[in-house]
Amino acid sequence: MLKTRIFAFSILLAGLIIGYFVYASEPKFSGAVKPWASETLSRFPFKLGLDLSGGAHLIYRADVSKVKEGEVSDSMDALRDVIERRVNLFGVSEPIVQVETGGFVGSEKRLIVELPGITDVNQAVAMIGQTPLLEFKTERPNGPEKDAIVKAYEDYQKARKENRQIAFNPLILEDPNYISTELTGRFLDKASLEFDQRTGEPKVSIQFNSDGTKLFAGITKANVGKTVAIYLDNAPISTPVVREEISSGKAEISGNFTAVEAKTLVGRLNSGALPVPIELISTQSIGAPLGEKALNGGVKAGILGLLAVAIFLVLWYRLPGVIAVLALGVYVVIMLAVFKLVPITLTAAGIAGFILSVGMAVDANILVAERTKEELREGRDVSDAIREGFSRAWSSIRDSNISSIITGVILYWFGTSLVQGFALTFILGVLVSMFSAITVTRTFLFSLGVTARNAVTRFLFSSGFRKS
Repeated sequence: MLKTRIFAFSILLAGLIIGYFVYASEPKFSGAVKPWASETLSRFPFKLGLDLSGGAHLIYRADVSKVKEGEVSDSMDALRDVIERRVNLFGVSEPIVQVETGGFVGSEKRLIVELPGITDVNQAVAMIGQTPLLEFKTERPNGPEKDAIVKAYEDYQKARKENRQIAFNPLILEDPNYISTELTGRFLDKASLEFDQRTGEPKVSIQFNSDGTKLFAGITKANVGKTVAIYLDNAPISTPVVREEISSGKAEISGNFTAVEAKTLVGRLNSGALPVPIELISTQSIGAPLGEKALNGGVKAGILGLLAVAIFLVLWYRLPGVIAVLALGVYVVIMLAVFKLVPITLTAAGIAGFILSVGMAVDANILVAERTKEELREGRDVSDAIREGFSRAWSSIRDSNISSIITGVILYWFGTSLVQGFALTFILGVLVSMFSAITVTRTFLFSLGVTARNAVTRFLFSSGFRKS
């Protein structure tokens, strides 16, 4: 019994400490604590999504049609890293850049960019800018394929002059002179500005990573004496002739550059040469006042919901209800601490998932209380009734929570970023609620040491407005 009470006290003390951490680590409350605590704990504020803090939300569609199926994931990860580096250059506070894709193979690939504090969508789009798509293309050999492309383009131009409608031929989109290779900006390591020692003209030197070096060596080896064109944003900027295999992984982009133009190009390449083309398909701006209103509304709903549930538990389940409220308090502070430490970006949907998981935590306590009451009616003493109540309720709690977790996982896997926020907080809430309902509530009840059956215990462990 003593060990149980010490354990129960430890859980309660840990809950108070975690609760203090949650309170003191919020910047708006940190002034109420000691300076050392404020400086240390203020590094763990809640991370709020755009719908709660305000900002710009951009969605880009990535064109991965020319990327091999096994390399799509790597290309999207590279695209995310490139855009993230570029956004970070502008000092946006905690931007979020993430790849969004459905759970089905071959589904559309999208990039979500969230910029907190940026409420001007045009500014947000300009911030990401026209990051260059760098490609290397080889000469297209003469033959039927090239002839078909040239003919398709000529027919298209002739029909336009004569104002005739013809069936669209995708060959007109192909370059008749060059064929795209696998070597793109995805394999770029760095770019630097150099000047020709003989002419003094500026040029851009680019260095590939290890994979790019191998690809570049293979391309130059197979095209000695031929042109390898360098395209930037679908336009040729340099068409050098390969004299020998280049195994160093270093190439030069030269042309009619001014020093300023070359320096700008270097900056654009280093900030991110896009591995795949992207298209802006959706923009959304959320003002800070609107986000603050949504946040205050969500917090208010959560507090009122917790109070209503606590009052119901105490009035209906009496002593087990009081214990359930304490366990619920431990559950809430653990969840809030997890949100801060992971950290998890909280959105309105995420808060809804958290509040829903509170209901799951309460449901587990209600099952235990009802099972315990049934055991008391069969004549068991309080201690045995509590033990049997937990034992009999466990299978129901386990099955309901597992089914909820499975549903949450499916939502997270197939859902959009908004649904994923809801699913993630819901799954975490269900997992923590199982701990609070079984471990915390059980420990608190057994620490009371109630064994005798009398009028007082019958009242305390009954439910509703009945005396027994």
